[in-house]
Amino acid sequence: MNPNTVALTLENFQQVVLEDSKEKLLLVTFFAEQVPESIELRDTLAEKTAHAADHIIFATVDCQAQQQIAMQFGIQGLPTAVLVKDGQPIDGVSGPQPAEAIDQFLEKHLPKPEDGLLSEAKQLISAGDASGAFTAAKQAFDLNAERADIKLVLADACVSIGKTEDAQALLDTIMMVDQDSYYQAIIAKLELANEASNSPEIQALEEALSAAPDDVSVLHQLAAQYNQVNRQEDALRILFARVQAAGDDAESKKLLLDVIKALPEGDGLASTYRRKLYTLMY
Repeated sequence: MNPNTVALTLENFQQVVLEDSKEKLLLVTFFAEQVPESIELRDTLAEKTAHAADHIIFATVDCQAQQQIAMQFGIQGLPTAVLVKDGQPIDGVSGPQPAEAIDQFLEKHLPKPEDGLLSEAKQLISAGDASGAFTAAKQAFDLNAERADIKLVLADACVSIGKTEDAQALLDTIMMVDQDSYYQAIIAKLELANEASNSPEIQALEEALSAAPDDVSVLHQLAAQYNQVNRQEDALRILFARVQAAGDDAESKKLLLDVIKALPEGDGLASTYRRKLYTLMY
């Protein structure tokens, strides 16, 4: 049985239907013992909504004991279930229902897996955990790559971890109607990140390394600067080239592994460079 079940009565009607439905969706099922189909629908809906207790309240109405409530909802026959939001019916099913019809009815209103991941990503961004936010948002994006809200949160996380090109690619797909204040904030954040990623200090180190390609000290300084401004791919590129050219350079290999380990879970760069390093070693 659904752990979030309440038996609707005249005593709790106002609280549950008029007040609680402002916070969560309210699914009301009407049944009578002499109508087996209504018992079956009640139990099926209870089972299918048991995992969504944070999102939905499951209410039952015994039509024999609570005839006034059934009349107030205008129930004409059983089995019947009504979905209520803010005290008003918004959807429902009536009559015997095949499993597919019940699933379709619930699917329109219950949270999807990507919704939970998106919520998690937003919380992690607020907490300053850009790496965790990227992982959650990327998983949500893999489930639904069309939703603008998911793309925006993923773009935000991408900027924070230095994937500015990926962020720009996502932002380029946002339609005008979805270019809200959050979109504008990410655009501004991206511009600042691009400026920071090409600081005079980095430019000076790049010139120094170009003039002395074998200067490992300069290479390590540049890799560290790249990593600090979230240009991990550039850091990995120059470190791997060094390890590839000088297999006995333990310090460069250690720095390479450190950058790989710091990448967020699910980042393709990590698997790409682990594979490259493995191929190089074996």
